[in-house]
Amino acid sequence: MHHSRGKSRNSKVANAPKQVFNYSKKTDSVIDEYAGRALTWLRKAEFLMSAPKLNLCVDDTGYEVAFAGRSNAGKSSAINALTNQKQLARASKRPGRTQMINFFSLGNPDQRLVDLPGYGYAAVPEAMKIVWQKELENYLIHRESLQGLVLLMDIRHPLQHFDVMMLEWAYSRHLFVHVLLTKSDKLNRGPASKVLLDVQQQLKKMKLEFSIQLFSSLNKQGLEELASVMAGRLNFTLEQSQDFDINSIADVSEDDLDEDPDDFSETETENTPSDDRNDTP
Repeated sequence: MHHSRGKSRNSKVANAPKQVFNYSKKTDSVIDEYAGRALTWLRKAEFLMSAPKLNLCVDDTGYEVAFAGRSNAGKSSAINALTNQKQLARASKRPGRTQMINFFSLGNPDQRLVDLPGYGYAAVPEAMKIVWQKELENYLIHRESLQGLVLLMDIRHPLQHFDVMMLEWAYSRHLFVHVLLTKSDKLNRGPASKVLLDVQQQLKKMKLEFSIQLFSSLNKQGLEELASVMAGRLNFTLEQSQDFDINSIADVSEDDLDEDPDDFSETETENTPSDDRNDTP
């Protein structure tokens, strides 16, 4: 008696219709809308004032988020990319030039970005570095409107000495921190993702549960994510803005970015404010 044999499991698999997998990251339409409108809102940024001391800052009301990091971490470039204004925060070719706390309003003086003096590379007398450090500490400790920090680190040199000091200090003060691994365009996707994972793991070991992302001012990577974080901390609502197309952001050239010296030796002696808007007389 003849028994027909069915197709083997292997042949069934081989002849089955090919399934197409989509590995692109799924996004939430509500989150996308919020990020897009936040970017529109951030484009309203205007320079408000610079202050060398806490008692000369704008009134301590409303909400503000401060950008902090080493002088060559790309702080000015990040602010300019986020606000779609090439010269809002003036990027210097020489790290260590600005010693001011710079305030930017966002269509409302009670919603502000703050560009803090960068630390490291300040070619000034030690006594002046101590003065800058004290004023920076005064701002971080006593500023009641401060909702958190965006701490920038060059992705090729993360968690430098003063970066870790700033993170630990912020944790001790119960201050929110969002870490930007800047200049991610300098690495390929795989190595950049590995650095992100490594830094996340190191922060976890230090019991610092801060948010973190990749960011590039040059190719706009991470703009929407950063905009969402900023908007949430600054009490932004959808009613404050209209729709936004990220492709409308002007392209950035290498000349527009903060210069980044290759010297990353740990030679800084103080957590010194110094970056890119006003020069010391």
